[in-house]
Amino acid sequence: QVRLLNSGGGLVQAGGSLRLSCAASGRTLNGYAVGWFRQAPGKEREFVGGINWTFGSTYYLDSAKGRFTISRDNAKKMVYLQMNSLKPEDTALYYCAAKSGIGSYVPRGGYDYWGQGTQVTVSA
Repeated sequence: QVRLLNSGGGLVQAGGSLRLSCAASGRTLNGYAVGWFRQAPGKEREFVGGINWTFGSTYYLDSAKGRFTISRDNAKKMVYLQMNSLKPEDTALYYCAAKSGIGSYVPRGGYDYWGQGTQVTVSA
């Protein structure tokens, strides 16, 4: 079983940066992917990107490429979402999630465990 805790959200002006954290507890994340999702009011949940814990491979939503970076700290079992050049349209509740049995790829869905979410608000 994996438990995930989200933190790091807040209010930031357009063009600013935030780093979201996902702290994992429980079993090792070897063989897992950790993904980031977001959901804005009135919109569907959206896959932002993810990282393969074993290989460090990452995958990003097109709109996040070049602005967002996902990284991991193996020793601390932490995953980070560094968000730069934030835009008002990035405003959403952000979640991290974990999925087991993924091999060498980063899935875009089917995640098993979810963090509680952290709010990101970007003002114009």
